[in-house]
Amino acid sequence: MEHRLGNADRPVRIAIVGAGPAAFYAAEALLKQPDLICTIDFFNRLPTPFGLVRDGVAPDHQSIKAVTRIYEKIAEHQRVHYYGNVTIGRDLTHADLKQYYDQIIYAVGAQSDRQMGIPGEDLAGSYPATAFVGWYNGHCDYSQLTFKLDHPRVVVIGNGNVAMDVTRILVRDLAELAKTDIADHALAALRHSQVREVVVLGRRGPAQAAFTNAEIKEFGELAGVDVIVDPAEMQLDEASEESLAGHRVATNNVQILRSFAERAPVGAPRRIVLRFLASPVELIGSAGRVTSVRIERNELVPDDRGGLRAQGTGEFELLEAGLVLRSVGYRSIPLAGVPFDEQRAIIPNVAGRVTQGPGGAVIPGEYVVGWAKRGPSGVIGTNKPDSIATVASMVADLSTLRGIADERRSPTAIEQLLKARRSVYFTYQDWKKLDAYELARGIEQGRPRVKVTNVADMLKIAGKAHEV
Repeated sequence: MEHRLGNADRPVRIAIVGAGPAAFYAAEALLKQPDLICTIDFFNRLPTPFGLVRDGVAPDHQSIKAVTRIYEKIAEHQRVHYYGNVTIGRDLTHADLKQYYDQIIYAVGAQSDRQMGIPGEDLAGSYPATAFVGWYNGHCDYSQLTFKLDHPRVVVIGNGNVAMDVTRILVRDLAELAKTDIADHALAALRHSQVREVVVLGRRGPAQAAFTNAEIKEFGELAGVDVIVDPAEMQLDEASEESLAGHRVATNNVQILRSFAERAPVGAPRRIVLRFLASPVELIGSAGRVTSVRIERNELVPDDRGGLRAQGTGEFELLEAGLVLRSVGYRSIPLAGVPFDEQRAIIPNVAGRVTQGPGGAVIPGEYVVGWAKRGPSGVIGTNKPDSIATVASMVADLSTLRGIADERRSPTAIEQLLKARRSVYFTYQDWKKLDAYELARGIEQGRPRVKVTNVADMLKIAGKAHEV
């Protein structure tokens, strides 16, 4: 048998762990490679595909979710198979993947959140924004949570796009939210919400804010919402003014924020207060539940990399709040059997090739894309060039790979292994059944879809409950 991989006799067998944007862009790039024949199997922990497009994109941003049309075409390709409800480390091991696939791509994203490391962070009523996002999007891991919205003020810590999303959902008009695919349980809770003000804290200044122009501009278009920005906080220091040169997004952010600062509040029923140069230093509680946030005023000082960092001034204030959502960054988590860089919270790699550790030797046949490769940065589209770059490394490596044993090369071999282990996996056709069910319920209510939010119901709808 000819040793070369990637031809009609020996198609490259590729496993992709994860089924979010980075995973699908990697599959798309592989299928577009000239003179390369491969088969691709997706393995996803949840039954549902599309990752953060389904479970992370805010429900009032339906146009962004239209990108799944591209992913659907990829998933329906004759050389692509989808296996949802399959957890690596439970249903399949790293060793299994090495035996059944010539190349493995890890597209596992950043599933955890960074902590602030301040007293009181573990009080009831203090959550990572990821949990709140998962809750209102109907993510299976978070749909059983309960968020008490019985206090007039919520504090959101951080000023990236996720912080903007959770803030907007908390104050958005209910009639507008009711037209989206927000989870039913979240819509019901928001109908009874007592939240009237969301305070967003940024540790640095307006020029260093991480949100995009579209996200911050949208605040000014919300019905029934005043946006409050202190004009004094828009007086930038000299270094911040200089930092805007050549940075269009930051410059536009500052212009938008200045326009908010110039507006007079109209007495709207809800309001967003954007604060800068302010850091939480302690969450204070009563009876085990958060009741207020102790905030320190910051100033910007030069760091050793030529940038500006926030430094506390010793000036404090106390802000009452019934709910605190931190959005200070995401972290990838280790995958069983796969190297992990604890300091950077990524899978260590060189040009997408997984290494034995930071600065270590390359592990043949293993690759990484997306946030697990580069850290939690960029938007959905950022993953496309990132995945294309990793695929270039994969193609370049083909001539050096020995490949798996030919008796394990059949596309049905992995299905036989999963069945032998009594794993209840979700095929793409199973997903189409669930998709049709959600869409039909959405039509009944005048919404894009009504999401099913737990695995047991998903399996039942797909006709898989008897296999559990």
